[in-house]
Amino acid sequence: MEKKYCAYICTGCGIGEAVDIAALSGVVSGEMKMECKTHAVLCGEVGKGFIQADIDAGVNTVVIGACSPRVMQDVFDFGADKITIRANLREQVAWSRPEDAKPDYTQELASDYMRMACTQAKKTELPEAYQLESVNKRVLVMGGGIAGLTAAREAAKAGYQVTLVEKAEALGGKALGWRKQFPSKAPWTDLEECSIDEMVKAVTSEGNVTVKTATEVARVAGAPGNFEVTFKAAGTKSEWDAPAKVGADEQDKITKGEMPDPNVGLKIYTEKNADAEKFGSVVLATGWTPADVSEYTHLSPASQNVVTNAQFEKLAKAGKVPAKVAFIQSPGGSENDRDFPYCNSVTSMVALKQAQYVRADNAEGKAYILYQHMRTPGQMELFYKSAQNNDGIFLTKATVTGVEEQGDGSLVVTAKDTLLNEDLTLAVDMVVLAAGLVPTTKDQPTVNLAYRQGPGFLDLDLFDGYADSHFICFPYETRRTGVYTCGGVRKAMTMEETVDDATGAALKAIQCIESADRGVSVHPRSGDNSFPEFFFQRCTQCKRCTEECPFGALDDDEKGTPLPNPTRCRRCGTCMGACPERIINFKNYNIDMIGSMIKAIDVPDDDEDKLRFAVLVCENDAYPAIDMAAMRRKGISNLVRFVPVRCLGSVNMVWIKDALSSGLDGVMLLGCRYGDDYQCHFVKGSEIANKRMDNIGETLKSLGLEPERVKVNQVAITDFDKVPQLVQDFVDEIVALGPNPFKGF
Repeated sequence: MEKKYCAYICTGCGIGEAVDIAALSGVVSGEMKMECKTHAVLCGEVGKGFIQADIDAGVNTVVIGACSPRVMQDVFDFGADKITIRANLREQVAWSRPEDAKPDYTQELASDYMRMACTQAKKTELPEAYQLESVNKRVLVMGGGIAGLTAAREAAKAGYQVTLVEKAEALGGKALGWRKQFPSKAPWTDLEECSIDEMVKAVTSEGNVTVKTATEVARVAGAPGNFEVTFKAAGTKSEWDAPAKVGADEQDKITKGEMPDPNVGLKIYTEKNADAEKFGSVVLATGWTPADVSEYTHLSPASQNVVTNAQFEKLAKAGKVPAKVAFIQSPGGSENDRDFPYCNSVTSMVALKQAQYVRADNAEGKAYILYQHMRTPGQMELFYKSAQNNDGIFLTKATVTGVEEQGDGSLVVTAKDTLLNEDLTLAVDMVVLAAGLVPTTKDQPTVNLAYRQGPGFLDLDLFDGYADSHFICFPYETRRTGVYTCGGVRKAMTMEETVDDATGAALKAIQCIESADRGVSVHPRSGDNSFPEFFFQRCTQCKRCTEECPFGALDDDEKGTPLPNPTRCRRCGTCMGACPERIINFKNYNIDMIGSMIKAIDVPDDDEDKLRFAVLVCENDAYPAIDMAAMRRKGISNLVRFVPVRCLGSVNMVWIKDALSSGLDGVMLLGCRYGDDYQCHFVKGSEIANKRMDNIGETLKSLGLEPERVKVNQVAITDFDKVPQLVQDFVDEIVALGPNPFKGF
């Protein structure tokens, strides 16, 4: 479209007191050659009408210098056919002034933010949503247990056609083997009859649900809105086996023709196999398997009468409950403060439930629960108290030191460090080990994806095999767009929690389908109608974009050229940051735009006190943290200019080089945490950026620049109190080095 610009500067919320508005307007109208108007309260009804009147007269590209772009988004939404750019003059200028701030420093800061915003407006084009030729709105649910049954029914009730696939001969999952289930209502003390049969009946009588039992998913190809799913009989080998993870070496062999391309092979396979169907999204409800406890030899796991909690539940349903049972919640030994792997509150409550079986089936029954941690959240605390009040159930914190089998098959359990500070010896008929609940995604693909990155989630081995995209902010969502987890495959949970979880996953699956239909992104940039565009004429088939994409959005052809799948894409821009040829861009977020914004920062070359720093800031955690610091009036160095980016993974090295070559004295990247405390909304953007920065050190040295001029830091959204000092420390370090030698060139 032909752009007609106008900039608006708000003088409210302290902005008018912090800066010379007339001079700031002059920068916009003079240097940036853009009409500029001011108003006391742009967010008010009169202020918005002030802008709207110009839009009605033909303005279609608006720059607003006011509050943070994170607030007032509805107020400053003038329609999808208008470009609106926000300059953060309130939080990052007026509210974050240091106590000793000099007026000219503050004025220069505000001017730079308006320069960058105007530049961004000029470099932004309206994106057009990516539209599939047709969108399939069926939902595939994998797994016929509590989670799968719930997800299938909820999606069906919402009006969507659902296919429910279960590899066993019957629906119901592990709940078929339950004797009783946890209490779900007051007084929260009494076990309830298992309701799985009712759930199965409800689903099988639902008209929108098609059930496939004794069936497995052989392969999932395609993308959200257009998944192609191939089925096979449970336990059989498919005609085309799932390939191993395709790494760099394997990809080189594919390119050289030394091994078949998995995606090409899939096309051949699906053409041969008539049992392939189309779906819009997938709900993964394949549950869990008991954790292996065989390594704890001091507990005699090989003994016939030492069983896991899952095995004991089956014995209890068959009426084979001994009179004296010890329930061991922690392995003890030298590491006595931890539980068995994959344990949580569920295994604690299972022990309480199964202890009641011992009392119910034996007049003189005795159940001993030995634990390091007993977790019974919420109302289930009443369930715990009822067990404490049961004369035949004994609970104590203890370190189990051994389990020895006697000649008659009975067992002797020894423990120390009990609550009574006494050693303990128990003669019992059976020992139950609290084996945790391991997600089925831990060691196998489960969803056998025909993706370049591999058949499952094993290429991103975070969270002990759980397939989370971001476990805090985006429940249900996996690292493969359009595939959603719920129930035991997502985390160990009770039946009530599983029902809620599966309902959420079903709604997410529906949201994904509808987003694909509209041509917009799902989480975390929900509603974003931009998508990466590739200038393939300059592609060198280096494969960096396909290897670094956190979500498997890119396949590649037989020559190694990327094959984008836009509905898989989450618009993080990691591919854009990865590309050395800079051929990947979004219409409203691209290499030229951010580079030009950085170059728009005015760099004084005649004042050594006025150094300039660019901080590329992740929009998800770091940018909000900076705003929150400002809201608390914490001063931030006014030598620094914050440039928001979608993710640190999108940062292309050319931005760093251009910043330093244009005279900026230092560049910091501020993003989400990664590693054990991972919080990156795009899974691994911060980690990728950190690795790239390691490589840029040599480049800086070759230019005669100190590597210390570029730094990467991670912050959580709650680190608002730490950000000002973090930034100041970087500024002080560069001040000690002295100005950039390229300044003035």
